[in-house]
Amino acid sequence: MWSYCAYRNRRKFVISKLSKPVNLLFVCTENRLRSPTAEAVFNECKGLSAIGCGTNKDAETPLSGDLIEWADIVFVMEKAHKSKVNSKYNKLLKHTPVVCLAIADNYVYMQPELISLLIQKVSLHIHLEG
Repeated sequence: MWSYCAYRNRRKFVISKLSKPVNLLFVCTENRLRSPTAEAVFNECKGLSAIGCGTNKDAETPLSGDLIEWADIVFVMEKAHKSKVNSKYNKLLKHTPVVCLAIADNYVYMQPELISLLIQKVSLHIHLEG
């Protein structure tokens, strides 16, 4: 059994899963650097399934309602992404926390500093046991 805790507005959300990975959606602008890095890093973690996407229509994987519905928690890289996600998919986000990681678009794909920052910031919101 896997469980995770997500913190949103200083309130703790706990979701338990039986033999199903926790689905993490990572959102940036183009889905070329930050969110694909997050997808690669967190797909290596047991009990997690991660997908990266972008808010722009020409993103490698564009953000969609299907991805929002799939996600147990949504991580956005910037406040502007959070605004876009909340305004466009508000009805689909009833029980899905949206967390801003505040990671600027200053990194290349799989840059060690980006990986460290992602792990540091996501670990503030996700705790795995298993």
